[in-house]
Amino acid sequence: MMGVNEKQTELWVEPVNLARRVPEDHILRKLNQTLDLSFMRHEVAPFYGKKGNVSVDPVIIIKMMLLLFLDNVKSERELMRIIPLRIDYLWYLGYGLEDEIPNHSVLSKARKRWGIEVFEKLFKQTITQCLKAGLIDGSKLHVDASLVRADASKNSVIEIAAQETLAKLDEEPLPKRRPSGSINQSRRSTTDPDSTLVRHGAGKSEPSYKNHRVVDDKSGVITAMKTTTGAVNEAHELVNLTEEHEKNTGTEAKVVVADSLYGTTENFTMLGDMGIVTHMGDLRSRQRNHHTEGIFPQSAFKYDRKRDCYTCPAGQTLVYNGSDYVRGYNEYAARKEVCAECHLRSQCTRSKEGRTINRYPLQSVLDRARRQSASKRGVEDRKRRQHFQERNFADAANHHGFKRSRWRGLWRQTLQDYLIAALQNLRLLIRAGLGDIFRRLAPLYAALIAGWLLMTPRTSEDRYLALNG
Repeated sequence: MMGVNEKQTELWVEPVNLARRVPEDHILRKLNQTLDLSFMRHEVAPFYGKKGNVSVDPVIIIKMMLLLFLDNVKSERELMRIIPLRIDYLWYLGYGLEDEIPNHSVLSKARKRWGIEVFEKLFKQTITQCLKAGLIDGSKLHVDASLVRADASKNSVIEIAAQETLAKLDEEPLPKRRPSGSINQSRRSTTDPDSTLVRHGAGKSEPSYKNHRVVDDKSGVITAMKTTTGAVNEAHELVNLTEEHEKNTGTEAKVVVADSLYGTTENFTMLGDMGIVTHMGDLRSRQRNHHTEGIFPQSAFKYDRKRDCYTCPAGQTLVYNGSDYVRGYNEYAARKEVCAECHLRSQCTRSKEGRTINRYPLQSVLDRARRQSASKRGVEDRKRRQHFQERNFADAANHHGFKRSRWRGLWRQTLQDYLIAALQNLRLLIRAGLGDIFRRLAPLYAALIAGWLLMTPRTSEDRYLALNG
């Protein structure tokens, strides 16, 4: 039978409640219930005057920015185009079918007016809610960093000398010479000068940023974050991130888990001196080569605190030989002629000058931290960290466009990272809320199943098992 479409006039008459078309388990309903954004009006109030044109509600603006990353919409123009076409978006933003959607420039103007602090408070608000929900333990934290490609092509990278020359409109030809030192000392992206060049895998160096994160061990909540240029060494941010984690969660870190890139002497000693167990990989394990293979480790040399000297496996003495004030250690060495005649020389050193030992002021703390790193628990924690952090960054990349900058400039990239981290924490809160519902309903489901088993003709043994579990 041929069908004929009839006009559905009920959509254009009163009363109409399109909110019924948004399912109860929709992510935006859960997001709206989980995070009350009304506090944002108080936070941004100092940025608005008392007279002039009325602005778009700041709550609507921040919701639009969350939508931008929640569904990884490719641009702000595209977001404004699809909002009128999405009932769930209209419901979440509080717009009616006939309301005018603001211009996309509203978002960029708000970001510039509000600055980083407002988005940082939004991120910290999600941490506070995760704490109240019991999703954060705070004692054990996992630290890692990931590169983010800047919104700039490789073709935008030129020599700094050339850039300065173009700015001055100098017509003299540039000298053709190979730049010395770090690549970022000689080259810069004209599109996004804040980014720095970093090699991604086996490819060429690209303009990049770097996102540093602390993830709590209990549920994977992001408790601290920092955005830097891509060339920043992540090991230098470890202590600051640990302190930021303690500040945001109100708990003292007891165990820090990280890979070997963080396992520097400075990090081992600083965290160890703070009383924190260091389950980090040892950077020395990455630096071992044929020069150290088969050579006695430093642990084979015994230190005499009273005499301030070392005794080698052959029974010879290594005495103080000066200090390296840049690296912060004292050097101990045996006499050159003694090492030259030693029968254990092939197992001790390959240097013509003889064996030397470096000792730091907090050497006992360093040794304890390295023992913690090599322990069975430390190895297990690093395996867990790999799962935790890789899943965290992969989730950000797959669902929220984490691996590519939307905007240019370090401060804008920081806003992007705060919004993505806040969304990931909110999704954990939503998932935890659903889990609580299932746990509360579990006894009811069990009773219903038991009742069904009793009503169903079965053997007496089945009925006994249904009643007694």
